[in-house]
Amino acid sequence: MYSDVSIAGDPLALPHLLPPVPRHPGTVAEFAGLARAIAADGARWRPLVRYDATTRWYARLDTGPGYEVWLLSWLPGQGSGLHDHGRSSGVLTVLDGELRERALTARGEAARALGPQAQRVFPPGYVHEVVNDSLEPAVSLHVYFPGLTRMTPYARGPRAARIPARTVRDGYRDAPGLPAAG
Repeated sequence: MYSDVSIAGDPLALPHLLPPVPRHPGTVAEFAGLARAIAADGARWRPLVRYDATTRWYARLDTGPGYEVWLLSWLPGQGSGLHDHGRSSGVLTVLDGELRERALTARGEAARALGPQAQRVFPPGYVHEVVNDSLEPAVSLHVYFPGLTRMTPYARGPRAARIPARTVRDGYRDAPGLPAAG
């Protein structure tokens, strides 16, 4: 088949015509900085926040090469349940209100209050639970790298056994009644 399209000059010289590849944060500090920059831009995330009396509300706020950013709201008493994030690392940043994190570590259980601007960075396989045990609503921002593909829930109690893993499809991504991710 004959084509009347031809490229003048060196075809390998075309990359200058392509848009630049987005820069990927390369360190934990850069991902934490990304979360702080988004947190500081309240005009970007505040209008999107919703509260749901029956479940935590969440929506994907942004994606980039190799990461996702999620916005979550927490009414008093709402929590995540004990879970990990599979192979994803993460940065949790409290935007409004106060949350309590309970983590299972090699030294046992650790709990901490997370107020506005508090940030927690965690590695793949980190097992924790986040709860709003205050009397006021809370909002948090979560950056996952690589993007979140699995959340493994865990049973509670002294002999906590691993519950079968579920995919994000069962969790954040396709929960009914949520705004479209994007």
